Amino acid sequence: MIYATDRFYGRRGVLVSERDLQCGGVCRDMGVEAPMHLRMRGGRREAVHERREDEERRSVPMSDEHKAYQERILRAAHEGGFGGDSEVRTRVGRTWIQTDTLVEGADGRRIGWEVQLSTIDESGLRGVRARAGKAAKNGITPAWHTDRAAYAQRNDTHWTRSDRLPVRLIARNGDLRIVSGFRALDFWHCDTSAPYPCPHGIRRCGKAHATAKPRDVFFDDMVRQTAAGTIVPIQFHAGKTVHRYWVTDADRDRLDDLDGDDTRLPPERENTPATGASRNRPTCQPAPASPTEPEPPASAGLPAARPLLTALPLQPAAPAAETAPPAPAQRKALTSQAGRRHVGAPRRTDRAAAGR
Repeated sequence: MIYATDRFYGRRGVLVSERDLQCGGVCRDMGVEAPMHLRMRGGRREAVHERREDEERRSVPMSDEHKAYQERILRAAHEGGFGGDSEVRTRVGRTWIQTDTLVEGADGRRIGWEVQLSTIDESGLRGVRARAGKAAKNGITPAWHTDRAAYAQRNDTHWTRSDRLPVRLIARNGDLRIVSGFRALDFWHCDTSAPYPCPHGIRRCGKAHATAKPRDVFFDDMVRQTAAGTIVPIQFHAGKTVHRYWVTDADRDRLDDLDGDDTRLPPERENTPATGASRNRPTCQPAPASPTEPEPPASAGLPAARPLLTALPLQPAAPAAETAPPAPAQRKALTSQAGRRHVGAPRRTDRAAAGR
């Protein structure tokens, strides 16, 4: 009777999700409504899931690491003042979007986190772009996270990667870092002093460019800032390749300005609120003392400071220049001037003068 009813609905074009047949196994235990339909194969009747992800959920149980990531995403979102839930099914027209963890961010932002830790075949990887595109088309920003380097290097969606860690390290409130997927954009002018080669393959083009430099970021900060909109996804063009990275919203705005006019560098933008710290350059020179301030008394028992000139090393005297003997008139004038200078002074003996 159930098979005949399902075949009848099929001939009438009724959607599988509207035939009142749902998975009563693993999907029901996880609180997920997974529609099913009946078919005939090899002479026997089978109950089949509507989507592949529901089929994979039935055959491959969710790992403890996967559950730990889902719990951590929700905990980080709640600490930042954002809501969210796991295993969320969003109705899109006649179909559904299944999201591992959906975070409700600011200004109606919705971040759909997909945690992919298990090994999947090429058929499953080909569906990543379709699932990510379907989510983005319906207002959900896809954010795929993995611990596999091969998946993080793909450009079909915005991947982030962390190191492969045990459950206890994923679940606890520690420093869980994202080591791939986040970039800081370095803007530079393509001239002879440029630190990078020209991306156009010529010597120097004279235009402005941007280079994406890898940066680490904490996983909890990534969850909160994507929900707040301070970390956003971009498509970065490097030659003929399109990379998908996460950057700050300030770098995204500067990149948009650069794409609009690549002849000059876009102005820097502030992405953090101003703090109470001074923006002035520090100085290492003490402030000059006021002329009215009294000099500090010399410490007892310490030798007096020597004058600056006495502290300098002695310089050898320069040799006297050879001059002609003075004329008789000049000799008489010098003798009378020396006599006037030493009036009243004691006469020196020839021995004392020789000793001098």
